[in-house]
Amino acid sequence: MERQLRRLVVPTAAGPIVAHAGRRSASAVATVLLHGAAGSWRTWMPLLGAADRLGIPLDDVIAIDLPGWGESPGPAPSAAEAAEAVVAVARALGYPRWRVVGHSLGAVIALDVAALFPAQTVAVGLVSPTGAAVRAVMRRPLTGWTALPAFGGMVVAMMILRGLGPVARPLLRSLRRIGALRVFARPLFRHPDRVDPAVSDALADEIRPAAFLAAARAARTHDDVAWKRITAPVRAVRGRHDIFAGRQDARDARRRIPGYRETVLDDSGHFAHVEQAYETLRALRDVWTAEPDRRSNATRDRQPT
Repeated sequence: MERQLRRLVVPTAAGPIVAHAGRRSASAVATVLLHGAAGSWRTWMPLLGAADRLGIPLDDVIAIDLPGWGESPGPAPSAAEAAEAVVAVARALGYPRWRVVGHSLGAVIALDVAALFPAQTVAVGLVSPTGAAVRAVMRRPLTGWTALPAFGGMVVAMMILRGLGPVARPLLRSLRRIGALRVFARPLFRHPDRVDPAVSDALADEIRPAAFLAAARAARTHDDVAWKRITAPVRAVRGRHDIFAGRQDARDARRRIPGYRETVLDDSGHFAHVEQAYETLRALRDVWTAEPDRRSNATRDRQPT
């Protein structure tokens, strides 16, 4: 049974953001969920369903459609601007602190939230995070793609779709009707035939070439050094068969992010939280159980400029 989440529209500096929020508990800590590119808040439903069945209390959920994705209008801002908009949503809903969990592109934004607002961030969870190899493709496109050809191929596909202009959307709808778009989603999963067709269909519906390319371009100048300011524990989980993961991603993350720990799931691709929801929940148990440091003072937090 799908958990009941209420739909809200919250005005932010990045534009109106659509969020789906769970019931409030006695906790003053939100669990903020940030989807990846070609996704929306709904990509978290398999994990939330698994949490319900395992009895993991995730009542204070805020599942966000990031600017430019899902129902939230664009254009897609930088990761840091998106992070400030995410915090604006949490605060508008009355939460002074949060656990933030992001998938892929959403993982970069989750880290930016923790770096920009360290005193308010209780814990960070990363699922199949976008890593150094993806950023290398965008910073050095002539050579970087050789280490991550799948991502390079996706960038080229998105450029072609963007070039089609108004023809792209009718074409995508036609491909979806005949089931062809599901074929393009298959490399993202270790076992695509086991994935609920509703999930792969939703991913096909969320193809946004302009938003994807804007996020990819932003990776060229992203301030990874800012992650050194993170004080919350950071736990990551990724699939061993993630086609967007580079061999040095984990080592680079440990170097850049204090307290970084990673779990690798042997039977997942890029959507670990969809293919192995229970295992993802267990790998991120430190995130769900983390409690705020009561010694923290809200005035220590960085104020957006």
